[in-house]
Amino acid sequence: MSNKLELLAPGGDIDSIKAAIAAGADAIYCGLNKFNARNRAENISFEQLNGILRLAHQNNCEVFLTLNIGIVEPEIPDLIRLLNKLVNTSIDALIVQDLGLFYILSAYFKRFKVHASTQLTTHNEGQLKFLRKLNASRVNLSRELNGAEINHLSKISHRFNMQTEVFVHGSYCISFSGICYMSSVHGGNSGNRGRCSQPCRDEYITTAQGNKFPLNLKDNSAWYYLLELIDAGVDSLKIEGRIKKFHYVYSVVDAYRKQIQNITTANLQKSSKSILYKVFNRDFSDGFIKGEISKKMFIDNPRDNSSTHMASKNGGATPENIDKAELALYAEKGEMRAAIKEQIDRMSAECAPVIIRVSGNAGKPLRVVIETPESSFVLLSEQNLATKGSMPIDEKMLLKRFKAINETEYFIAEIDTMGIQGELFIPFKELTALKNRILFKLNDSRETVEAVSVPVRSEQKQEEIAPELFVLIDSENDLAALEKSSASICFQLPNDFAQNTRKLIKLFTENKKLIPWFPSILIGEDYSSALEFLHAVQPKQLVTNNTGVACEACEMSISWIAGPFLNTMNSFALQSLKEHFSCAGAFISNELGKHQIQRIKKPADFKLYYSIYHPINLMTSRQCFFQTTSGCEKDKMDENCIGTCSKATSITNVKGKTLFLEKSKGNLNAVYNAENFLNTDVFSDLPNLFSGLLIDLRNIKTKTKAERNTTQLVSLFSDYLNGRIGAEQQLHETILKTTSKQYRKGI
Repeated sequence: MSNKLELLAPGGDIDSIKAAIAAGADAIYCGLNKFNARNRAENISFEQLNGILRLAHQNNCEVFLTLNIGIVEPEIPDLIRLLNKLVNTSIDALIVQDLGLFYILSAYFKRFKVHASTQLTTHNEGQLKFLRKLNASRVNLSRELNGAEINHLSKISHRFNMQTEVFVHGSYCISFSGICYMSSVHGGNSGNRGRCSQPCRDEYITTAQGNKFPLNLKDNSAWYYLLELIDAGVDSLKIEGRIKKFHYVYSVVDAYRKQIQNITTANLQKSSKSILYKVFNRDFSDGFIKGEISKKMFIDNPRDNSSTHMASKNGGATPENIDKAELALYAEKGEMRAAIKEQIDRMSAECAPVIIRVSGNAGKPLRVVIETPESSFVLLSEQNLATKGSMPIDEKMLLKRFKAINETEYFIAEIDTMGIQGELFIPFKELTALKNRILFKLNDSRETVEAVSVPVRSEQKQEEIAPELFVLIDSENDLAALEKSSASICFQLPNDFAQNTRKLIKLFTENKKLIPWFPSILIGEDYSSALEFLHAVQPKQLVTNNTGVACEACEMSISWIAGPFLNTMNSFALQSLKEHFSCAGAFISNELGKHQIQRIKKPADFKLYYSIYHPINLMTSRQCFFQTTSGCEKDKMDENCIGTCSKATSITNVKGKTLFLEKSKGNLNAVYNAENFLNTDVFSDLPNLFSGLLIDLRNIKTKTKAERNTTQLVSLFSDYLNGRIGAEQQLHETILKTTSKQYRKGI
């Protein structure tokens, strides 16, 4: 592993990329106008990419391209075409979320280095092992982790020969990344597709605690924690902000570069971060990294806090002082922007011109001189020039044969054929060989990779399937009520596994048919306890939303099903799960619409599952929602909060949209949609696709009301799947206030 510490900067457009380079970033992450998780950023075109790579590499700065969204099946051909172009660039790494894309890269595009996106919310060592099997060379760790947890995972990651990356500045998400569906459900703008509209930062009707923005966190700042991160062995310190402008990027990168220099040269980290308060911020918090999760992490204003901060330092945040601060900051920022713009305008992100001069006589080799701004070189053809052939050598013919040069960090500015004596010919295959030799020299001695044709997943012979009914519960009382049911019963396991291990082992030992359902988040001892549970119980089958548990189940040869929160969206993701992890089946993401699901092709001997009825979990958070809503007697969360707290409340935004907030014993805080998801159409729309259909009957309070008890609901859903006439209508008459918008619209 490299011991070099990297400062990684955001680049939303060309100016911000230049600003990051000028400020001294070691690497930049940026996205193209497709397939990246910041669609609100301006982003860059493929045509601009090679010039950016040239500029960055001339300044010893690496470039990582973000392809960090879930990929839906119809996009696969476009994705392959893009990868075939990218593979011949000098891009330093790709940042990836989708399991199918991991598979495609490891199978067909081995040249790329692959980094695991923050969207994979990596927080335990099993997940590191999972990502290592997918050939990830670096992992961006969850933003919710504290210093000790980061230290532990960095050591494990290095043992696996993987780097770690940690966000040190910028926006906090209140939800664990990758498992937030709030924007998707409420506006059709999926965070897993780079379209998050940030409804968590909306204004809400004032809560009992007097907050109008009860889900709005301050910005992340690990400014005074950098030494601990460096000592922990973190390889890359990452700044968030691909929708921020160039002056923001320059100011933040410059400040952190100087702070890192102070730490690494003089062991000092107490320098002022005042410049960070002069660009966009929501005030700052280091609550997660310090392990101090409290109400202080919230701010009741999602907009820029810089003028309020300046006013509070100069006599108090009165309206008059804030107005003065705004004027002062406006003038200061104007000067700052002008100075930075002048600096970056001197930097060119254009491709470099190439002049091609050809000369030669009949019976002699074709002589090709390539001139670039930095150097020149000469190549000779292996075959001699002839006086007969299919097409004489001229500028137009050479431009057509050498046009691939225009897809590199160079472009053909001129082709000089004055040195050709008469009408001369040379075989096209010889020009192709010369073109490849030119590309090899221009591309730092990298061989050109021929375009890969990734095989389309073949359609399996469709057989008649009678889907099995799966029921998810979290109460032992419901277990007793369903004792005689023919449905497969899954039991939701808690996030706070360590405090419940013995009890859970006893429960599953006494109920051998019970299927364990693992949550998305299992951190530290809770993950270790989950493994202890697995080894003690040895279940015949399990469902997991956590890839760390999936990896262990694979090694233990336990039949496992990928849960709905693994965001499985395409055929290659299914193939990856089966081929790399011996997965028996997977839930298809409920974010997908009918038109997207029906394009997915499952591998042979692999089962697909789908949840047809469930409360819609919009987000899961390590933060407490009740300190800013209904209230809590504690100033901050402690070790007992997860295991003992049980609360519920609701909040309504000013547009009238209600959210249900729940904290059950043993689990993290969650936000639920007002209406549950109910989709009976999928059974008839997509026959013989799903081997199992799930109904989630956990007692989670929403506006949805079911006028039957658990046993009766299971019986009614069973009747529906068995084709009893009138059962579907009965379901819709029994379960009131539901939605199936996601299935109808997709992402």
